[in-house]
Amino acid sequence: MFEATTILGYKGEFEGKKYAVIGGDGQVTFGNCVLKSNATKIRALYHNQVLSGFAGSTADAFALFDMFEKILEGRKGDLVRSVLEFSKEWRKDKYLRKLEAMMIVLNRDFIYILSGTGDVVEPEDNKIAAIGSGGNYALSAARALDRFASMNPKALVEESLKIAGDLCIYTNTNIKILELQ
Repeated sequence: MFEATTILGYKGEFEGKKYAVIGGDGQVTFGNCVLKSNATKIRALYHNQVLSGFAGSTADAFALFDMFEKILEGRKGDLVRSVLEFSKEWRKDKYLRKLEAMMIVLNRDFIYILSGTGDVVEPEDNKIAAIGSGGNYALSAARALDRFASMNPKALVEESLKIAGDLCIYTNTNIKILELQ
């Protein structure tokens, strides 16, 4: 797990509508120093139909965002096929394989965690995914809120990230959120 950030992706239904939401904190650290507190680590891709976020080295993440976006464009927004092709490319390339980053990508139908080792992980519940040093805190909070509270998806992601920010020293509560509804 990276000592870098917290990214939380959530997809589901609320009041009869399908949602996809991704959020991340804004803290960038270097060792035990905070370099920046308001970084943006999430993006909307492919005509705002796919959401993505990263944890890990910032420079590496931008390279991966660009590569994934090109594949997504070539596959006309087909997230499943794009994820599989992206994973193969990331794993095969000598330079990319050494990048220190993880990604979450999602739309209203699918959610995946991607890693440089070639992993493509669809969460067990096909609903909630988290990465980064505060990922387990955010994931636990999101699962509890999803199970026991009837919350707007954006509010669920925000509250879960606030809890992670209160617990993880590499995560702050300067939260940014993107959603598809």
